[in-house]
This record gives sequence, structure tokens and C-alpha cells, in this order.
Amino acid sequence: MKCLWAVVLFTLLSARAETTLRSGPQRVSLLEVYTSEGCSSCPPAESWLGGLKGDSRLWKEIVPVAFHVDYWDDLGWKDRFAKQEYSSRQRAYSIAWGTSSVYTPGFVLDGQEWKGWFDGSTLPGPTDRPAGKLEVKVESRVAKITFSEPGAKELEAHLVPMAMDVNSDVHGGENRGRRLVHSFIALDLVSGKLADKNGELTVELPFDYAAAKAVAVWVTQKGSVEPVQAAGGYLK
Repeated sequence: MKCLWAVVLFTLLSARAETTLRSGPQRVSLLEVYTSEGCSSCPPAESWLGGLKGDSRLWKEIVPVAFHVDYWDDLGWKDRFAKQEYSSRQRAYSIAWGTSSVYTPGFVLDGQEWKGWFDGSTLPGPTDRPAGKLEVKVESRVAKITFSEPGAKELEAHLVPMAMDVNSDVHGGENRGRRLVHSFIALDLVSGKLADKNGELTVELPFDYAAAKAVAVWVTQKGSVEPVQAAGGYLK
């Protein structure tokens, strides 16, 4: 009997409460930061990114994501959050912009390179134009994404579960001996085509990430890197 109650209690504690996050009809910006634990220039950028947790624009006007790249991993320290697909994503941006190299920290704002962080510029806000309403509902290991915009078609949804407030003790590479603090860490990147269902554009994506504390979602035209709309927030 005690064993049965232990199983029931574990199930209740491990189950994630339903979370529904929505954008308004106005445009919300997607901010991507490409970073690495092996890069000595990255901790200040990540500290700045973490500061967005106290910014009133968070989730309402700005949805941030930190993608850890893997091209620093052979230089003395392997970043446990790095993925080759994130490096490929950054390189795809570089090709789209007509440049020949990638670097960290690298900032991408709504699909365009943003260098304002390096000179202390204020992060620009999104345009005031309507961009459609985006909603994500996370429940029972599934994320249901719905987008409402008249006439929209050939759209793809992209979902990133994110870890928050994670410490890493680095024992090699350029940050040897430092304790790094990360937020908005991409744990995965999952995409799917939105399909018309009873007059709504929707897609269901798997969502089974015990370490996720927040989620970012955005919609693009098929074959485009520029977000049409973004949404995000903390998970319950």
C-alpha cells in the first residue's frame, strides 16, 4: 500500500499543470542569442539576457531564446547545452545575410543580425502592426499551437522548451574556473507545419521536458527565417 501511494504521489508531482500562453494581436519580437560556455565573451551577454527576467517587456514584446552552439566544444570545454543544429541554424542566418562567418555572442532580432548589444544600445521594440494571435497550450506532454490570422497559409510553427537559472561550473577552456549562470536556455527546437482545422491554423508537437521552466513559440512563412508572430512565457 505504501508503495502504491508513493507511485501515485510521484505521478502527481511529476505531472505538469496545463499552461496556456498567448500573444496579443500586435507583433511580438523574437530575440535569439547564440552563445557557448567555452567563449569568454559570452558571460556578459548572458548576464544581460538574464536581466530580461525583470524587464516589463518580457513575453509581452520580447521572447528571448539562448541557443548554445557546439563549435567551441573542441577548444577545452564541452558545453552540455550545445547542439549541432543550433550551430547550423546560426550558419543559415549567416548565409542569408551574405556573410561568411559566425561568432559568439551573436544576436538575432526577428531574423536580422542585431549588434546593438555591443555598443550598449537599447533593444528596439517590435512594430505596432497587427501580426495575428498566437497561442500555445501545453498539457500532458503535448503542445498545441494555434495561430489566427485571416488569409494566412503555408506557415510553420517552431517551439523551444527552455531551462532557467541554471549554474555551470566550468573546468576548462576560456571560462575555466568560473561559475556561469544561464537563463532562457534552448533544450530543443521542434517544428511543424500548421494545418487548417475547423477554421484555425493548428499543429500539435511533443513536449516532454522535465527541465523546462519556460517555452518560446514562433511562426514563420514556409522557407523564411523571419518570424510572423511570437509568444512565450513561464510554465506552470
